[in-house]
Amino acid sequence: MSATLIQQYLPGYPAHVRAQITQLHAQGQLGAYIQQRYPQMHVIQSDKALYDFCTALKQRYLKNAPLLDKVYFDNKLTIEKQTLGLNTAISRVQGGKLKAKKEIRISAFFKAAPLEFLQMIVVHELAHLKERDHDKAFYQLCLHMEPNYMQYEFDCRVYLLWQVLNPPATPVV
Repeated sequence: MSATLIQQYLPGYPAHVRAQITQLHAQGQLGAYIQQRYPQMHVIQSDKALYDFCTALKQRYLKNAPLLDKVYFDNKLTIEKQTLGLNTAISRVQGGKLKAKKEIRISAFFKAAPLEFLQMIVVHELAHLKERDHDKAFYQLCLHMEPNYMQYEFDCRVYLLWQVLNPPATPVV
C-alpha cells in the first residue's frame, strides 16, 4: 500500500495508527474491520429522505440556524476529488432584495455507506451553518451533535481508503 495514499486519507494521525491500517490491508482485513464495526447499511437513498434526515438533525441541535432550502445526493462529489460534502449559500436577486438559499450536497458515495458515515458527513455540513472554519468550536459542535464524530470520521477515512484500494470489479465487455 502506498504511503502516499495513507497520508492522503489519514493525514495527521500518528504513525502507529497508520501502521495498524497498513497491516490490516496487508492481511486483507481492512474490509472485515469496517464490516465488523458497521454491519448495517442505511436505507436513505432518495434526496427527499436525505433532506428529512438533515432537517431532523438540524431541528434537534441547530434550531436557530438558517433553514435548509435544498439537500441532495450529488454524483459529482467523488472520492477522487476528495469532496464528500458541500455547504453552499446561493444568492439570488428576488425583486429588490438579495436572497440566499442554503444548500447541502452530499456525495452519492454515501448512498452505499454505513449510516454512521452518512450521519458524520451530514453533521459536518450542518456544523458549517454555525461555524465556517474547521477550528475548535467547529469540532466541538460536531461532537455535540454526534458524540462519536471523531471515531466515525476516522473509520470513514479507513472505509474510503479501502474503497480506493479495492475498487469494485467491472465486467469485461
